[in-house]
Amino acid sequence: MSGHHIDSTLSLLAHGYAWAPDLRRAHDGAPLVHTRLMGRPAALLHGPEAVSLFYDESRVERHGALPSPVLDTLFGRGAVHTLDGARHRERKELLASLLMSPEAVGGLAARVESGWREAVTGWEGRAVVLFDEVATLLAGAVCDWVGLPAPGDAARGIAEDCVAMVDGFATAGPCHVRARRARHRQEHDLMAAVNRVRAQDPHLVPGTVLETVALHRGPDSALLDPHTAAVELLNIIRPTIAVAWYVTFAAHALHRHPDQRDHLRTGGPAHARAFAHEVRRFYPFVPFVAGLAARDVTFAGDQIPAGTLLLLDVYGHQHDPALWERPYHFAPERFLHREPGPGELIPQGGGDARTGHRCPGEDITLALLAALASALARTDPAVPQQDLSIPLKRIPTRPRSGFVIEIASQTRSHHAPRFQPQA
Repeated sequence: MSGHHIDSTLSLLAHGYAWAPDLRRAHDGAPLVHTRLMGRPAALLHGPEAVSLFYDESRVERHGALPSPVLDTLFGRGAVHTLDGARHRERKELLASLLMSPEAVGGLAARVESGWREAVTGWEGRAVVLFDEVATLLAGAVCDWVGLPAPGDAARGIAEDCVAMVDGFATAGPCHVRARRARHRQEHDLMAAVNRVRAQDPHLVPGTVLETVALHRGPDSALLDPHTAAVELLNIIRPTIAVAWYVTFAAHALHRHPDQRDHLRTGGPAHARAFAHEVRRFYPFVPFVAGLAARDVTFAGDQIPAGTLLLLDVYGHQHDPALWERPYHFAPERFLHREPGPGELIPQGGGDARTGHRCPGEDITLALLAALASALARTDPAVPQQDLSIPLKRIPTRPRSGFVIEIASQTRSHHAPRFQPQA
């Protein structure tokens, strides 16, 4: 039973990604640990059975689970992430129809690959911060795909705002203030775009994601209010730009494991997809996800009262030696010629992406990450001396330097030294 437990908020802020694994370790690796967060009764859940519980909508709900600082930076008010039952399934059907078809995934991936080729030409002869440049590249590609072309500086501004939303949702102070302001700016611009569609602006291209969301009607035949439509458009654009975190981790993996470059060059789509899966498993991005117990729940032989904040341990799940052989060893081959099960690899949630709370953009993430990891392997940039440490106390984290690369001219020999040793 929940009883009286010490509040873990300060410990979470101090330890970041290590908080959940450390808490479980202090309780002999238990799959269920009762605690408190921000004064609320909470339960940390771990393991495959926990995944099954967490994505069972009859036992876990989302409405009310996310605190205001997260809603006002990362997801937005009224987002699909906050809905339950029929309202969630109806909104999820809209997003799945836009994000999960092979045509949708392929169309966005083609734009990203084209953008990479163009960007690399502009990087020749100078050093660039890979994280920043990939975020801008992704912003330009996804905005064009959505139906809101954002050339040049506009794409960079959108990228900076979306990065700020992700970077500041779990922090206090200036980063959090920037995240709030960034969301306000982008929601304002997207609301204006929605209203232009509804006013039948002749300059807008028909048949786009923008038009589909702007004109979508729910079961009551009413249009989404402009703010909610803007929130859901941003929940397509922002996560696509956030793939920059994974691409930067992919560059880090290629630097630490140079043999993987040849595998990506010669292994074809199967190895690229396995590599993408392993980047998402190995590197830290989502520490845990939150829901609320919809009713009294029994788990691991213990009672969890209705209304308890439930936290599914994502980072610990993906590094659990009971679930993964040598979990702290980067090994894409563990995913060669097989797809992980719905509760096995959960960086973007578990269960069914079409009907449950698994991210419907996961196929897009995999396609973009596989394409850009392969492009990095072919481009073979030099990596100058820099701080490539990844601080686990910071949520979300990434290499401190943002991963600086140098692109030589096209006349450079493919066999010249590339990745430089770090001191």
